[in-house]
Amino acid sequence: MHIYQNLQSQAVDVLPKEHDELGDLIAIDGSLIDACLSMHWADYRKGSKKAKVHLGFDLNHGIPRNIFLSDGNGAERPFVSMILSPGQTSVTDRGYQAHDRFDQWQEEGKHYVCRIKASTRKKRIKHNEINPDSNIFYDAIVLLGTPGVNQTKKPLRLVGYTVDGTKYWVATSRYDLTAEQIAFIYKLRWDIEKFFAWWKRHLRVYHLIARSEYGLMVQILSGLITYLLLAIYCREQHNEKVSIKRVRELRIKIQNETRIDSSSMVGSKQKYHTISACYANT
Repeated sequence: MHIYQNLQSQAVDVLPKEHDELGDLIAIDGSLIDACLSMHWADYRKGSKKAKVHLGFDLNHGIPRNIFLSDGNGAERPFVSMILSPGQTSVTDRGYQAHDRFDQWQEEGKHYVCRIKASTRKKRIKHNEINPDSNIFYDAIVLLGTPGVNQTKKPLRLVGYTVDGTKYWVATSRYDLTAEQIAFIYKLRWDIEKFFAWWKRHLRVYHLIARSEYGLMVQILSGLITYLLLAIYCREQHNEKVSIKRVRELRIKIQNETRIDSSSMVGSKQKYHTISACYANT
């Protein structure tokens, strides 16, 4: 963890900060890891074991941030407060919709941009002006939920917009941005999905080596450390983001260097044996 956190600091210094005008954006999501039956701590369902990684992904720098591990049934919403720092904005999907959490995050000074279900009850307090030329169809200050059941205590902002015929409803505590910027922030959430897919596919971090919760966390951190090293290398050496092209180039380079080192060792051994034989003959 110490190495991981230090590499994060290095990466932040090296990588450009995108979307600076939108604030400090952290996409939060969970990812399941298939576990073997001997991993008793990784509860999921009968006859199946899974662990779950809870990750905060820095959308401004394109790197992983805080990480936590739980069993496969671990609730995801409580980890938002653990991952997020005051002043930061979480960007989450519908699975994180929880009206009491919306109140809690505002009390903690933590912002959110969270997609909600279209069927959620809305009590409009104030309607904001909408640009008729945009894809925004709703922008208002509201209370969400059913009164006396699960209604939010603190007002929040609700933005509705359409993309390719699909309507999106996004709840947020960000009043300083335009509705179009809120819609764009939610679009950036897909970056964490792409990161998980790339990370699993190319770094193969979920091929189980460890069995204990501690050992699995070490294994996951090793994969995140590798990604941070790649991010720093690609920016410093090629002024670009991490790509499979650069990963393949590095693999070939390392393989070639390994072959050279192996040849040198073999040559050294042969030379040693020749000298030894000469001494033995004399």
